[in-house]
Amino acid sequence: MSDRVAAVDCGTNSIRLLIADVQPDGTLTDVHREMRIVRLGQGVDATGSLAPEAIERTRAALTDYVDLMRKAEVTRVRMVATSATRDASNREDFFAMARAELGRVVPGAEAEVITGDEEARLSFTGAVGELPSAQGPFVVVDLGGGSTELVFGDSDGVHAAFSADIGCVRITERCLPGNPPTAEQVTAAREFATERLYEAFARVPVDGAHTWVGVAGTMTTIAAIALDLPEYDSDRVHLTRLTLDQLRAVCDRLIGMNHDERAALGPMHPGRVDVIGGGAVITEVLADELSRRAGISELVVSEHDILDGIALSIA
Repeated sequence: MSDRVAAVDCGTNSIRLLIADVQPDGTLTDVHREMRIVRLGQGVDATGSLAPEAIERTRAALTDYVDLMRKAEVTRVRMVATSATRDASNREDFFAMARAELGRVVPGAEAEVITGDEEARLSFTGAVGELPSAQGPFVVVDLGGGSTELVFGDSDGVHAAFSADIGCVRITERCLPGNPPTAEQVTAAREFATERLYEAFARVPVDGAHTWVGVAGTMTTIAAIALDLPEYDSDRVHLTRLTLDQLRAVCDRLIGMNHDERAALGPMHPGRVDVIGGGAVITEVLADELSRRAGISELVVSEHDILDGIALSIA
């Protein structure tokens, strides 16, 4: 008999829900999967606190998610909060809100801040679950709004992980104010990304990796654009393989576009329009480093990520 669980991942840019049945063999069967852009980390890099309107946007989404959980008769729930809440001085306002909402499903349930290391390990578990072990060792990159996790591992599990303090929202707010950004701004963004990722590559031995797996919205959006999809299609995107030349071509295109040009792309979620260029800069730096250090020649994009890892952690 299966057990129905819910996983919520609340990041800097989006809040996502997975309701799934855990089968007797430990695998997951999706019941419902959803993502909303709430920009919880709006301005937190500059102010050090969560904006009240950002908390309210997140509350509205979580209220709807809880209603879905109740309707689906979820028995267990785990909600994790990542970069934006780790950095915020008023994070208790967020946690009080989450506690009140989640308590409508499971009394006593509340959101938890996880470390960058645990975030990386959960992402790895979700990302490589469908890939043959012979394709390992793997380097999994979870490029979020406020942080980027690098994880190295194989069929035996995670061997090294590091959470770098950079993501598509953070780099956009700090380095890319132009519409489109100027060449000088793009250069500064690349230097910022390289500097913030330096310690990650020093701590994670990617030179032993055979396969690069990318997860989260920047990577999946890039894949959808590379596939020239008229609208976003998660089934088409899942496990797409892009050569690094294909990847760089899409990234360069996104970085050079203005807001309206990005918004007109069929697979583009409206909430990613302003930050996808920053994500593309980080992706290019990652591609360059992984090519140089590990001889990586392609990216595998997975729709399964930390959400699946969270659900499995309570299975």
